[in-house]
This record gives sequence, structure tokens and C-alpha cells, in this order.
Amino acid sequence: MTRTLSLRRASISDLGSVDRLLSRSYPRLLAADYPPSTVVLAVPKITRARPELLVSGTYFLAEDLDGRVLGAGGWTRAAPGGADGPGDVGHVRHVATDPDAVRLGIGRALMSRVMEDARGLGILWLDCLSTRTAVPFYAALGFKVVFPVDVPLGPGIVFPAIRMMADLRRT
Repeated sequence: MTRTLSLRRASISDLGSVDRLLSRSYPRLLAADYPPSTVVLAVPKITRARPELLVSGTYFLAEDLDGRVLGAGGWTRAAPGGADGPGDVGHVRHVATDPDAVRLGIGRALMSRVMEDARGLGILWLDCLSTRTAVPFYAALGFKVVFPVDVPLGPGIVFPAIRMMADLRRT
């Protein structure tokens, strides 16, 4: 991991920075694993920061010394779409790393913080809807593939993802 990295909780004032990160990250990193038609339809739906995540207290940013956001991600008790599940299950939410900063330990540092935070608040399992691209990353963190899933993003728009789970008692 780069020594100049800092992690902090996000706030609503980070909306623009997270939007820019997602807009840089997803189109470039997903292109190798998804057909152009999927990227063209899905990217506009997934590259917007979610204000409810930024104010949740469980969404984090990784920044360099200049304050540039190089990674973002977090977890919530509610699943994407807002459905509550069992009280000991959390859901990984909107994780991204700057495409010019991948493989520098940023994603690992960020997800370690997410997992530690969730564990500290009584979460035993983390559920993740991973992109195809991120499956090896999550597997290296202890997540196991459950099954493929199509995530609805709007009328006639589905995004193929992989559901993964991590047992926080073992990671």
C-alpha cells in the first residue's frame, strides 16, 4: 500500500469527488469483462454517487496526500434497493478504485476498513454484488462466489454481477 494514503468516513460534501471517481473507474475497468452494449447502458446508472451512502457513516474514502480520492466504498445493513435482511448481514456498497491507481493496495486497505467497521458493529457476514472484473479482488479478501445474478438498473437494463459472501468471523 502506498504510504501516502489516508482513509476517512465520507460526507455529503464528497458527492462531486465520488461522482468523478466512479466516472473514471467503472467505464475503464469494466470494459475488459463486459460487452460494449452493457457498458453503454449500465455506466450512466452506476456512476452516480449515492447521497444516502455518503451520509451513512459506513462509507469510506481513500485519499492521497493532496486530498485526491483514489478509492471509495462502504457497507450498509440494508441491501441495495433498500430491503432489510437479517441483522448480522451487511452489504458491500459502491466500491471503486481510480483506474490509474489499481494494484497499489488501495482497494485492499479500503475493504479492510469496511470489513473491520462492519465486524465492529455486529455484522457476521458481508454480502457483495461484485462485477465480473472484481471477483478475483474480493476472492483474495475471503469472499466466496455464491451465484451469478442480473441486477436490474432500469426498464430493460440489467447488469450481470456475481453474488459473493464473506464470513467476517473467519476473515
